[in-house]
Amino acid sequence: MTASLIALDWGTSNLRAKLLDASGRVLEARSTPGGVMAVRDGRFAEALLALVGDWLQQHNCPLIASGMIGSRQGWREAPYLPCPASLDQAAAALTRIDLPGGHVLTIVPGLRCEGDDGVADVMRGEETQLWGAGLPTGSCCVLPGTHAKWAWVGEGGRIESFQTFMTGELYGLLTQHGILGRLMEFGHADPQAFRAGVRLGLAEHASASHVIFAARTAGLMGTIAPRGLPDYLSGILVGIEIAGATKRGRPQTVTVLGDEALAARYESALQVAGIACRLAPEDATTQGQWLVAQRARLLR
Repeated sequence: MTASLIALDWGTSNLRAKLLDASGRVLEARSTPGGVMAVRDGRFAEALLALVGDWLQQHNCPLIASGMIGSRQGWREAPYLPCPASLDQAAAALTRIDLPGGHVLTIVPGLRCEGDDGVADVMRGEETQLWGAGLPTGSCCVLPGTHAKWAWVGEGGRIESFQTFMTGELYGLLTQHGILGRLMEFGHADPQAFRAGVRLGLAEHASASHVIFAARTAGLMGTIAPRGLPDYLSGILVGIEIAGATKRGRPQTVTVLGDEALAARYESALQVAGIACRLAPEDATTQGQWLVAQRARLLR
């Protein structure tokens, strides 16, 4: 087994590591709930070596990381590259951290852009996924999650612009800390209620703070059963997101890049919106890290 790179997906909650060969093939994978928020007193080196220290001793290969590890709350703040941003630009702007034993960790920079409204937006980690997904020129891609990202890709995989939608976080806050959750029964999937919510969110997205209240009145009036209300609210929020993200222009196809469960929900919502959908490969993060490392000439 000849290893050439240790690729780290180091986010807020988890640290995932993969040992790759020179062609980007995964030789071994590990993970731990040792995300940025779980590391105390800046002991990032200890957390890293606890997971992959034996890999370093055995293979002595470089490390590359992407995600919140490069944020202000992470190990060291990596710069934000302005959009449009290419893979080569990211490879030339890696942040270096020297580790014990002469090993070196490099962190992929995040991206920033400014919308037509003059509001700044940022991403960390998603840029690596986008580059690893092999998206064709002109692609529109959504990365569902707590803070969903919609990105537009130009020639050669260059990320032209993107927008963040706090759909997942809003859902959590509204159901756990607001009145909407009082009538809900959780743990039951209701695809019909979800699609009904999507239709409402799409149609009334301009009145978002009003239409969200339908997740309460639908329960009070008995038009949606308590077990369907969580999916109904989720659909409303996703519908609002899709309408907002596509107001600049309706894409013919949207690529969904995320875990299987979330991707399925967005696929269903996009069908309601009349937009074709394709799913990105599951290993996009790892492939993106390998591509950055290759362009930066890190691989042995």
